[in-house]
Amino acid sequence: MALSFFSRSNSSTYAKANSDGVLSLPSARAILLASVGCMMVLSLLMVASASIPFALSRGMTELYFFKNQLLYMCIGLFLAFLPYKFVPLKMLYQTGTQFFLLMVTALLLVVTLFGTPINGSKRWLSLGAFNFQVAELAKLVIIIFVADFVVRRSFEVRNGWDGFLRISLVIGMMTFLLLLQPDFGSLVVIVGTVFAIFYIAGAPYKQFIALGAVVGVLGVLAVTLVQYRLTRALSFLDPFDDIQDTDYQLARSLIAFGRGQFTGVGYGESVQKLSHLPEAHTDFLLAITGEELGFVGVTLILLLEALIIGSAMRISYNALKRRQMRMSYTAFGIGIIFIAQTIINAAMNMGAMPTKGLTMPFFSYGGSSMLISLVMVALLLKIYKESPEIEKSQCRHY
Repeated sequence: MALSFFSRSNSSTYAKANSDGVLSLPSARAILLASVGCMMVLSLLMVASASIPFALSRGMTELYFFKNQLLYMCIGLFLAFLPYKFVPLKMLYQTGTQFFLLMVTALLLVVTLFGTPINGSKRWLSLGAFNFQVAELAKLVIIIFVADFVVRRSFEVRNGWDGFLRISLVIGMMTFLLLLQPDFGSLVVIVGTVFAIFYIAGAPYKQFIALGAVVGVLGVLAVTLVQYRLTRALSFLDPFDDIQDTDYQLARSLIAFGRGQFTGVGYGESVQKLSHLPEAHTDFLLAITGEELGFVGVTLILLLEALIIGSAMRISYNALKRRQMRMSYTAFGIGIIFIAQTIINAAMNMGAMPTKGLTMPFFSYGGSSMLISLVMVALLLKIYKESPEIEKSQCRHY
């Protein structure tokens, strides 16, 4: 009996190994789910710690923001389940579906312009007890649209300017509406993602050089002609020259990292969250993590983000090998969104970039970001599940 048990266990071990006898890596799906799950748990822990002083100072219950974040996660999981279970991938890449999504997104962006300003911006659509940031939805819709466009118009994309000029009409409309809010950070992420998808789709280098120059000039003008953006850009160069005014947030964030050192001062022991770093549970949650959990905690967060991004890229590459180009570009675009937001959020927390209102995916407090990020994960999982099942003759539709 013992020998038979050993034989069975031995055979099962070899079943998990490849032909060289080396154990294979976990699947992209397993790594993605485990990493997102860990990020959500860490998010709840750090939001609970960072938000308590802020909540109490405004007469709320201690765990007000923790409960909200948990609610956002539950709603996000439910919303993610719906497209994963009921929306066929083929339907997403139909022209009618895409233009419907674009029109709805544009309409919602227009509606936000008539809303009540929050911190000087009109980025949120009021849904009763919940405010939804439409720019997060725009990121997902643009990815799906561009992923289909570069396949459907592949000749135009790879030969001449027609591809860029056509897509510029859609991106131009979104750019105009996002600048009216204003939401410069989301705009940068969207434009960067579009450029990245066009690059891997084979667009000529000369187009990137020319358009990069144009976008660079427009970006400089957008910063220098608007006073608050110019102030942020200049304050980032020396974060301690005006610590009581323009450099307040960034300086406090750097102080938090400095206090944390390698292992941190201990969970719940942050000083900067005690009304020194404003709304520390949102964009600057990583700084509080650095203070309480130190270099170790920040490295863990960034490692989990890297695993999520790597999983998206693996799913994209596997779809690419099967010539399912639309699904490959979609997964790639989602990975680029996560890369951009992770880098920008971490860099602004650490003083490597000017402060910008972009969340760390799956980590920072915020319902809109959490909801759309989880829907993006559901789309990745759907691509992973259905990609091997699609017949070769049908791959051109995906």
